Amino acid sequence: MKYSFYSDPGHGWVKVNRVELDKLGILHKITSYSYQRNDSVYLEEDCDLATFLNAKKELNQMVEFKEFVCRSKQSKIRSYRSFVA
Repeated sequence: MKYSFYSDPGHGWVKVNRVELDKLGILHKITSYSYQRNDSVYLEEDCDLATFLNAKKELNQMVEFKEFVCRSKQSKIRSYRSFVA
């Protein structure tokens, strides 16, 4: 499956549907360093993305990324609410 990877000069996030995180059984493992907007969770690249990738690997599910780079100071993702399970 292909996921959107968003980054700005300081950080990066992968957009994943909240339902998928729940189905993978990792929703409770996602930290408040990630963000949420509507049904999407933006997994921060340093910790939560690894949790997601490990869960996908355990199920032998391939992951591909489509990259979107914000060249300005900050991505709008930083203005979204912090993740809460």
